[in-house]
Amino acid sequence: MTGRNDPAPTRPVLYSLKIGFFAGLIWGLLRWLATGLHFTKVSQAFLLDPFVPRAWLGGFYWQLGGLGAFIAMSILAAVLYVALLGKLMGPWPGLAFGAVWWVLVYAWAGPLVGALPPLNLIGWDSIATDFCLFLLWGLFIGYSISFELHDEAAREPSPKKTQGSPQPSS
Repeated sequence: MTGRNDPAPTRPVLYSLKIGFFAGLIWGLLRWLATGLHFTKVSQAFLLDPFVPRAWLGGFYWQLGGLGAFIAMSILAAVLYVALLGKLMGPWPGLAFGAVWWVLVYAWAGPLVGALPPLNLIGWDSIATDFCLFLLWGLFIGYSISFELHDEAAREPSPKKTQGSPQPSS
């Protein structure tokens, strides 16, 4: 029997929209920092590259637009995660999800539409930085959704009820 104070069940699609937004915001800002520190040569606004002249992408507002595009991509990714992998538990599906997105964006679709140069022209620093960021981004999405939808908190050890002091009284 559920009480009046029990939380409502999680709606997977609405929850994934929220997780996608925060994944895009957090990891997009970290990616922006990595770009600013020259860990990667790939512009923050790379998702906008097919739609606007490349010379514009260096400006602050286009970089902000790139963050918005990364948030939109993250929302889409989180909804797809719930639809395709929502029944899986643990961190590994999220890591694999991030790796697959990196391959799709950096090795296939990005060079295909001209948003990114081919991998052999990007450089190892950019490849390693962006691959690691996508792994963490996928882990954030996957594990957050898994934790919420599968009540993984219930698997945590519960605190023992104290029935007196374990120390002998003096």
